[in-house]
Amino acid sequence: MAVDATSNVSTTSTSSTTSTAQTKATLNYDNFLQLLIAQMKNQDPTDPMDASEQMSQLASFSQVEQTIQTNTKLDTLLASSSLTQASSYVGKYMESADGKVKGTIESVKIYSDGIIATTTAGGNILVQAGITIADKAPTSDT
Repeated sequence: MAVDATSNVSTTSTSSTTSTAQTKATLNYDNFLQLLIAQMKNQDPTDPMDASEQMSQLASFSQVEQTIQTNTKLDTLLASSSLTQASSYVGKYMESADGKVKGTIESVKIYSDGIIATTTAGGNILVQAGITIADKAPTSDT
C-alpha cells in the first residue's frame, strides 16, 4: 500500500506541474514545503529519500523563488516606466503612424499590450513605431 501511495503522489505532482505550467501559475514556498512533506510522508519505508536529494530540491526551489521575485520586480519597474512615459505625452502634439489622427494629447491609457493616447478632439492614437511627437503642433506655411 505504501508504494501505491507514493505512485499516486507522483502522478498528482506531475499533473499539478503540467496544469500549473499551462495556467502560468507559480507555486510559493509554502506549497513547495507541503509537497515535500507529503513526499516524505508517503515515501517507501524500505527505500527512503536521501537527505542530500531533499536539500538539492530545496536549493533548486530557492533559486526558482528568487527568479520569480526578480521577475516580479522587473514587471513593477516596467509598469512604472510605462506610467512615466505615458504621462510625458500629455500636452504634446502627436500624429498617428498613418497620419489619419493627430492633435494635442489630453490623456493616455495604459493597457497590458500598449498605450493609447487620446487627443483633445477625441481621437485615439496607438503609441507605436512611426508616430510623430512634438512639443507643439506644426505651423502650416501657406
